[in-house]
Amino acid sequence: MPERILFLTGRLAKASLCRELEGLSDKDFEYEVRDLGLQVAALMTASMIQRRLGDIGQADRVLVPGLCGGNVADLVDHFGIPVEKGPDDLKDIREYFGAEARQTDLSRYVVRIFAEIVDAPHLTVDEILERARAYAADGADVIDLGCLPGTPFEHLEEAVSCLITQGFEVSVDSFDAAELARGGKAGAHYLLSLKESTLDLADEVASVPILIPEEPGDLESLFRAAEAMTNKGKPFLADAILDPIHFGFAESLGRYSELRRRMPQVEIMMGTGNVTELTDADTTGMTGILMGVASELNAAAILTTEVSPHARTAVREADAARRMMHAAKEDGRLPRGYHDGLLALRDRKPFPYTPEEIAETAKAIKDPSFRIQVSEDGIHVFNRDGMHTAQQPFELFPALGVETDGGHAFYLGVELARAQVAWQLGKRYLQDNELHWGCAVQEPDRSDEEYRPPGTTFKGRQ
Repeated sequence: MPERILFLTGRLAKASLCRELEGLSDKDFEYEVRDLGLQVAALMTASMIQRRLGDIGQADRVLVPGLCGGNVADLVDHFGIPVEKGPDDLKDIREYFGAEARQTDLSRYVVRIFAEIVDAPHLTVDEILERARAYAADGADVIDLGCLPGTPFEHLEEAVSCLITQGFEVSVDSFDAAELARGGKAGAHYLLSLKESTLDLADEVASVPILIPEEPGDLESLFRAAEAMTNKGKPFLADAILDPIHFGFAESLGRYSELRRRMPQVEIMMGTGNVTELTDADTTGMTGILMGVASELNAAAILTTEVSPHARTAVREADAARRMMHAAKEDGRLPRGYHDGLLALRDRKPFPYTPEEIAETAKAIKDPSFRIQVSEDGIHVFNRDGMHTAQQPFELFPALGVETDGGHAFYLGVELARAQVAWQLGKRYLQDNELHWGCAVQEPDRSDEEYRPPGTTFKGRQ
């Protein structure tokens, strides 16, 4: 017997919700849509549902608007069946049920992230520890201490020991074999990097080495080093070195492919910083592509950096990308529809409502509160007195009549600015909510309710 779902909504959204549900021709559930007796669905709260809903009929589950306030978990005990929040926007109902049916698990990944602290010799141990905690919070598995040529790192052993004591896995990254030996003897889990000529160091310490070519592009020397470690029965990772664009990038991709072909069982590391740091382009897209390459290569790890300001979220992006690529690979699907963490500037479906649908909603408004929606043709602001459409907030403001009301004017200024950015870039706009920037911005732990002028009610999105 199919599941029976009771959808709760408001008067303005009911017709649209019914149309969306009717369009779910492949649904495997029965449903009832019930207007809870309020105009705007976003104003619904858990306590209101408990007071107003009454008989739930034969429902197996209740789905409430995603913007519903209060603790929905309290309703589970009250009604005795699951009560869940749906999507914030009813236009996302198909994706909501599609994602639920797929039950995508983004908790798993294969590629480990080495996050390099490139200026470690210039930082105190406390500063190194603080940076390590930030990288770990963003998804790093290993903290890489970057040594600098010609710069003494007198507190290297202390830094390694402190990080290990705090539960971090640690690698030491240096061109100096003596520094690598110091890091290994201090207990570092990994050493970046050993070559064929410095391979003897792997016999002196327990650290797992990352092997690189003796000279740039010398893949045969990397193969010989890897074979030597394999013959000794010792673990290692191999890195063919990813070169910057126009300085061997395409050829270096070929080296990784050849490394995988010649040594199908070897654990591969790929350093991504030469591309993300040295290219003036948003790192979310570059990271997505590079993690896709790593996934196809069955790579075990990447090494990433956050040196340039434009690469300051590279670790967080790599974490999102590796989870998405792993899930897509297991599903045998394209990496689409898993999550939007790498969609920082644009959304796949930025404008869920047509101008005609917005105009229809505007006609039904009977109160003075302003609603703001965005479609392909611009920004729409409407209340009971009519609708105004423009592509620039300054064109809209004179028609709103809030010149003498500072609180309302401030609120509308903030919302219209967001709406303009969303329209210009092609991002989803939802009134009373900040724009989502994916991994590029750490989401704030607060609601705009905290910043709304006292005594004002502006929530109006269906």
